[in-house]
Amino acid sequence: MSIMKTRSFWIAAIMTLICSVAGVLLAKLPYVNLIGALVIALLLGIVMQLTPASLRNEAQGGIGFISNKFLRLGIILLGFRLNLEKLAAAGVKTILVAAIGVTGTIVLTYWLSRKFGAEDELAILSACGCGICGAAAVMGVSPQIETDNEERKRENEVLAVAVVCVMGTVFTLVEIGIKPLLGLTDPQFGIVAGGSLHEIAHAVAAGGAFGEASLDNALIMKLSRVLLLAPVALIVGYWYQHRLVVESEEEHTKEPKKLPIPWFLGGFILTSVLGTFLPFSPAFLDALVQAAYIFLGMAMAALGVSVNFKVIFKRGGAVFGAAAISSTCLLVFMIIMSKIFF
Repeated sequence: MSIMKTRSFWIAAIMTLICSVAGVLLAKLPYVNLIGALVIALLLGIVMQLTPASLRNEAQGGIGFISNKFLRLGIILLGFRLNLEKLAAAGVKTILVAAIGVTGTIVLTYWLSRKFGAEDELAILSACGCGICGAAAVMGVSPQIETDNEERKRENEVLAVAVVCVMGTVFTLVEIGIKPLLGLTDPQFGIVAGGSLHEIAHAVAAGGAFGEASLDNALIMKLSRVLLLAPVALIVGYWYQHRLVVESEEEHTKEPKKLPIPWFLGGFILTSVLGTFLPFSPAFLDALVQAAYIFLGMAMAALGVSVNFKVIFKRGGAVFGAAAISSTCLLVFMIIMSKIFF
């Protein structure tokens, strides 16, 4: 049995590693970089569904391990991208604007998704993806949501990732196109891009289109939003556990419910501290961040290999509509903030 599990893991690891590395390489190409490495890895994982069923069945056990454990490892390593000194130097206003934008977007996207008929878990995953940092936020918050239906959970994860990918790509093109009409300086536009676009890749693509000052501001604002991943995941976990307790009391059961501690988000904060204050070379930090994207890409590819997309396409309209409205509101908010404070 142990040999079978080992074989399953290595087959899954090879399949997902191919997708992840290809995603990183393809994301360096012009225009393709608007999509981002993680979403490309997910799409390549979907393509892997065309491999022989016998191979996919043999890899199934390893696929589950990779989508779970490698996801957490990738998020921990992603913390090395956060330079806390740069965020502090950017000032309280940057963090405050990011916090207001993230909170408002999550609340609005969730509320609209539910109004439009989306199920609860899908609504909160899409909301966090739109509000914080795209696919990484979806996968970072998802472990905080307990469910007995893992297949349904994977479908919700993929659909939420699809939402932030499509919305982020569309709004990247829109923002680049309307920049001359907004009356913004290049640094101000960087604030708008970093504060309104979903994936880091989207913020880099839009900010980088207008020079170094724009790109620097886009990254600082975007990373200010990424920093909020840990507290948002904690709040979501607490919220869901509180709801479970209420439901349990209503059913007259006394099962104790414990808040799932997101240890990997603690690791994310720790690595950001280490990357900021220890004398690591830029090349070493870049290597660690690249490793983060490899592991996250493998997790995304594993998701693509195992998910049932026929079901997903039947229930995507509600969250896409909600995300389109909330993304528009976030863009307007960031334009106003950039003109007033930056």
